Amino acid sequence: MSKTIAARRGSPSSAADAPPAWTSASTPTRDTGGRLLGSEMGRTLWAFRREFAWVSMFSFFANLLMLTPTLYMLQIFDRVMLSGSELTLLALTGVMVLFYLVMGFAEWLRSRLLVRAGARFDAALNTRVFNAAFESRLSGGGSARNPMQPLTDLTNLRQFITGNGVFAVMDTPWTVVYIAVLFLMHPLLGWTAIGFTVLQLCMALLTHRITSKRLKAAQDQQLESLTYLQSKLRNSETVEALGMLGNLRRQWLAVHDRQLVGQADAAEMARRAQAMTKYAQYMQQSLMLAVGALLAIDGKISAGAMIACNALMGNALRPIGSITQMWKQYVEARQAFNRIQQVLADHPERSADHDADQVAGQVSLRGLVATAAGRKVPILKGLEADFRAGEVVAILGPSGAGKSTLARCLLGIWPQTEGQVLLDGHPVLEWSREALGPHVGYLPQDIELFDGTIAENIARFGKADPSVIIDAATRTGIHEMILRLPRGYDTPMGEAGSLLSGGQRQRVGLARAIVGNPVLVVLDEPNANLDDVGEAALIRAVRELKARGATVFMIVHHQHMLAAADRVLLMENGQINRLLPVVAQGAVAQQGKTA
Repeated sequence: MSKTIAARRGSPSSAADAPPAWTSASTPTRDTGGRLLGSEMGRTLWAFRREFAWVSMFSFFANLLMLTPTLYMLQIFDRVMLSGSELTLLALTGVMVLFYLVMGFAEWLRSRLLVRAGARFDAALNTRVFNAAFESRLSGGGSARNPMQPLTDLTNLRQFITGNGVFAVMDTPWTVVYIAVLFLMHPLLGWTAIGFTVLQLCMALLTHRITSKRLKAAQDQQLESLTYLQSKLRNSETVEALGMLGNLRRQWLAVHDRQLVGQADAAEMARRAQAMTKYAQYMQQSLMLAVGALLAIDGKISAGAMIACNALMGNALRPIGSITQMWKQYVEARQAFNRIQQVLADHPERSADHDADQVAGQVSLRGLVATAAGRKVPILKGLEADFRAGEVVAILGPSGAGKSTLARCLLGIWPQTEGQVLLDGHPVLEWSREALGPHVGYLPQDIELFDGTIAENIARFGKADPSVIIDAATRTGIHEMILRLPRGYDTPMGEAGSLLSGGQRQRVGLARAIVGNPVLVVLDEPNANLDDVGEAALIRAVRELKARGATVFMIVHHQHMLAAADRVLLMENGQINRLLPVVAQGAVAQQGKTA
């Protein structure tokens, strides 16, 4: 065994997964800000109120110093040009350079602060969003079509928070200050600025109305196209073997064409809105200069004020123009925020009422009902049963009887259930999943081995002693087979996947299920791909589990597998037909015939 096995990747500890201490310390204990603070996302944003306050302060200095060019031009035209004093010009220029340096430093500080706040925002939410996205996928929820959507939304939201959109929002109140200065110069300049500001706001609202729905529809169509394509690529071998590529391509092109039309429509409307906005901005600058020139001709303002009013008007409309230009990013960020907020609300953080320090393995079913979306008749119909700790139960029944659904319910991974599955007298959903995991083994019908080495897959990508991994592989009869691979236990599954047969993959999955001596093991058709040697190893592994006190449920179809069972659970039409003890080989055969 090489050193790679001894240094396995460990599952993150609870301390590493927990949110940083500053988030809980900064989170308000009661809802003081309405519905937003009542949500998890709102409370997380509220924890960054100090960072946003500092950004606001730096924005105050940056925007206040934006008056520098206006005042400088006024002094140049109204003082320096009239006095002809070079010393005054030099002093004013020095002060102007200093103010620009301070303004640049303030803008750099607020940008740096937002970047760091964005990284901390991601760190505060990434574990919760990851877990919620996983649970949504498990339950077939809204993000099940694209499991990566919540994580992508978190990245987009973080980029928006650290981008120019927040700066535009922070700078918008200064529009009032700049307009007030224009009123001080002359009331006509102030009212003209108000008119242009209202026009800009109306154009921003109009842009939102004509683009937001189209942008959302284009995003949904893009997601639909990607989901369709990914689902077909997962079955590429079947598609190639059956010559289905042309038919699937035609269906995908229909979806893709709708996506292109939607994106083109949204992009066209966005370009029209952008062209209108640019036209209005250029027109406003020129008209403001014209109004200033008219007042200067009448002697109501100076020539310096005429030039300065144009700069002030540009400063007043700059934040609104930035918001208009970034409206698409704002819409996408708001949709990402709402999606994350919804997935977090649908899958709240579990509070583990029972830690799995000691698990005996006694299982009880109390009125267990399992349903599925789009199905009127329940799959499982009020199951009632008790299973002793340390016994082996074989589950038999025809196809569609609900055996695999029951297996998932026993582990608490079936999304839509009523009633209870009790583990040691407590509902299985109330146990800490991270703590319960090492005490549970599961072998599903479809063997899913993950990208990594064989040793990592057997060890469930956790920290495990090499002897424990070898023990699990030996008990399933694959130790010698693994040693014959090019790199032994360190062979990546990407390479081993083409070398292993279906039965060997199933036995690797079985080794993963029994590693570490779990006390509750659920095996769904564990001998589906096994030959006689593999079935013999399976029976030995089940008997060893029983000898170590584990409770084992196994779904089987062959009579000889019943030899390792203590009781047989016969299922039919989602109900328990009979629960019989295995007392003798003759009884085993008779029960198998009945099943």
